[in-house]
Amino acid sequence: MMAAPRLYGTSDSVYVRIARLALAEKGVAHELVPVDPFAPGGPPESYLRHHPFGRIPALEHEGFWLYETGAITRYVDDAFAGPSLQPTGARERARMNQIIGIADAYAYRPLVWGVYVERVEKPASGRVCDEPRLAAALVEAGTCLSAIAALMGEGPFLAGARLSLADLHLAPMIDYFRRAPEGAALMAAHPGLARWWERMAGRAQTPV
Repeated sequence: MMAAPRLYGTSDSVYVRIARLALAEKGVAHELVPVDPFAPGGPPESYLRHHPFGRIPALEHEGFWLYETGAITRYVDDAFAGPSLQPTGARERARMNQIIGIADAYAYRPLVWGVYVERVEKPASGRVCDEPRLAAALVEAGTCLSAIAALMGEGPFLAGARLSLADLHLAPMIDYFRRAPEGAALMAAHPGLARWWERMAGRAQTPV
């Protein structure tokens, strides 16, 4: 029996949540080891020996260390028993990777930092929303949602008929994004994505 992996990071991090969703879908128990990259002085030196860039998450499994969320989720899918989280067809797998790339390169910053942080997190902590930044982020977010909705097609999941790593990658970003009223309204304008979100939010094994 393999030892339970350790995942390093904070529970509210989008990318830590992505990795935890993959572990949950595979039915893999794991330990979350707190590491806060924004702590005074940054992460501890012991962590930087395994992740020289000081970001989260990192995974340790039986002495094997890994960082970068995409590498972690693919490792989890390959290393553990359970339902496959990657399509076998070349085109479906390419679509999955394309949507993950869009989420990382184009969607994460406007959805989370531009919309959620500005409209929800800042006011909750007594700070003022940067309205021009929010407005610009909503334009970018609209482009991202339209692109993903078009690639998704009839679904029901982002890369086809079965849940894949693409769904797990985007879900935590959408979870934060839709907490802003403007984010919820944009999601409602894409009925296919809205139905996809209901599907994801209702999965007992992948709570977001």
